[in-house]
Amino acid sequence: MRKQMDGLALLAKDVIRQDPLSGALFVFVNAQRTKLKMLVWERNGFSVWYKRLERHRFHWPRSGDAVLTLTGEQLNWLLDGYDVWRMKPHEALYFPVLS
Repeated sequence: MRKQMDGLALLAKDVIRQDPLSGALFVFVNAQRTKLKMLVWERNGFSVWYKRLERHRFHWPRSGDAVLTLTGEQLNWLLDGYDVWRMKPHEALYFPVLS
């Protein structure tokens, strides 16, 4: 998860052979499946989003292909902790407010 915008764009271009300027959303996950980054080109620049789970792991799709297409709804489920194929979510976490 050390790569920033340019490194992620190079992964999209060179590893999965997709155009990073196409407007597609590219999602990358670390080996432990506890962190993910999303990269998208928006008209005049890249945007990157980052999410780290405090517990559990992302239910990352198991596919032999480097490219997997998800619907917007499936992406939201994945980000919310659902196993897209089994529809079982992570438990919701609540932490006390520190003052």
